[in-house]
Amino acid sequence: MTERTVIETSAEVMHGTPVFAGTRVPLKTLFDYLKSSDRLADFLDDFPTVSREQAVKVLELAEEDLIDAAVGGRVAAKEAQSSPRAS
Repeated sequence: MTERTVIETSAEVMHGTPVFAGTRVPLKTLFDYLKSSDRLADFLDDFPTVSREQAVKVLELAEEDLIDAAVGGRVAAKEAQSSPRAS
């Protein structure tokens, strides 16, 4: 399952809000559920048009992006610390 089979963005669907492909369910809704301490199963029960595979893939993609951002931030911080400052 690729990002393209999981996430859809179209001006005709929810005004371009990223949604689960083939649905009108915004990705943010999944994160809102989890943030509110709801289980993945609760989200899937409430939004049966989203498959478990889609939801898990979105979480995996978010994890990868978060890790990449954290690593990128540390690299940038180290580069800033080690670069000579102009006086």
